[in-house]
This record gives sequence, C-alpha cells and structure tokens, in this order.
Amino acid sequence: MDKTDISDIEEKFARLRGIVARLAAPDGCPWDRKQTPFSLKKYVLEEAYELIDAIDNKRPGAVAEEIGDLLFMLLLLAHIYEKSGRFSLGQILDGIAEKMIRRHPHVYGDLHVSSPEELNANWQAIKAREAKEKGDRYSCLGHLPRSMPALQRAFRLGERASRVGFDWSRAEDVWEKVAEEEGELREAMAGGNREAVAWEIGDLLFSIANLSRLLDINPEEALQDSANRFVDRFYAMEKQIHQTGKELGNSSLEEMDRAWSAVKAREDK
Repeated sequence: MDKTDISDIEEKFARLRGIVARLAAPDGCPWDRKQTPFSLKKYVLEEAYELIDAIDNKRPGAVAEEIGDLLFMLLLLAHIYEKSGRFSLGQILDGIAEKMIRRHPHVYGDLHVSSPEELNANWQAIKAREAKEKGDRYSCLGHLPRSMPALQRAFRLGERASRVGFDWSRAEDVWEKVAEEEGELREAMAGGNREAVAWEIGDLLFSIANLSRLLDINPEEALQDSANRFVDRFYAMEKQIHQTGKELGNSSLEEMDRAWSAVKAREDK
C-alpha cells in the first residue's frame, strides 16, 4: 500500500469519525445521542451476526456493507467512552497494535517457530506473562466470555483444555461419556426433578460439543446448518400444505408429516 492509498484511507476514516461525532452531538440524531455502552451491546452482537450471515452466504458486497455497519457501532461505542474521559480511540488503536506486535515475535522479532504447536505454546507463554504483569489470574482456559453462544463456548473450552493434554485420545472414546450422560439424563427425567434434567441436558450437550471437536467439526456451525435446513424444509412444507387450500393450524400431524416427508424426498433427488 503506497502513501496515496494510506492518505485516502485516513481521510475516509476521519470522515466516518466525524459522522459518528455529529450524530452523537447534542443537536445530532436522537437515537445516537441516547445510546450507552450497555444499550449498544445488542446492536454490536446483531451486526456481528449479520456479518457472519453475509460471509456464509458468500456475498462480498453484503460482507463489505456489514463490516461497515459493525465498524460504525464500534466507533460509536468508542466515541461514547472517549466523551466520558475513560479512554480515547487513539489509545484503542495503540493498544491493539502494540499487543499484536508483542504477541508475534516470530514476525516482528527474531523468534523462530517450526510448528503450529510451538507457535501456540509461545502464544500462551506471552499471554501468561501479560496476565502476570497485570496482576490477573492466568488459566490455560483463557477468559472466554460467558455471554458467547454456549455451544461455541463449550467447543472452545474443550479445545483449550486439549492443549495441555486434558482430552480424549480419539473421537470414538467420547461415545462412552455421551452414553453416560444420556443415561443420567434419562434418570433425571424419570425422577421428575426439573433442575436435575436441565443439569444433565447441559452435560450431554457439552459432551456432544467435545465429540464434534474431536471430529474436527464446529458444533455451533453444524447446529446452525441443521436449523437452516429445518427452516427451509418447514417453509417448503408450509407452501405444499397451502397449495392444498389448507393452513398449518387446521392440518393434522399426519398431513404435516406427509408433506415433510415429500419435501425431504425431493431433496434426495
């Protein structure tokens, strides 16, 4: 990237920052003015999920648009904190730049790594040193947000535990644990204790997440694919029943099952 390109990007970035400041000004947009870090949380998540959808749908134009929407939310969030005197956008940019340089001594320093395992070990050592310097507790599990999707968090926790050898050797070995959790769930259901049932469902899902990981499949993505297939099939079933002059609400379960089976049969052709 030459100096002209950098200058152009800096100008565009400054323009967007100006738009954010204008919208959040006392005489700006009422919606932007009333936002707080807490009210913006749901919008940041929403924009991130819309970006993921655009990536999954392989639509570059939509990806570019959604990156812009997410960037706007992040700049608005940074602006709110900056106006309150907590930190500045410059501090954010300096902080992440310094962190990336510090965590990549094999790129910006003279460290040599010869394998992904060695690279990961060095990454963890750097993070441990950073935590110690801040006075924070360091764990091999890291600090995965409790607010992230639970199935994805279970997958990542198992992934991180496996780095220190706390793991099954093969995917086949997890089946015993899955069967154990299934048996405990059945017992809890028979006992009628709702709290115990919820506990065992969680344990079963956690085991399935680890089975997926050992099969090199992301369970969150697999479940999303299943949910998407269900939605597509349900729409098709609904359409087929509508073509008979009926609505789902006054159709029997047998009629819906026949339409569902017909939709699946068409997929197999």
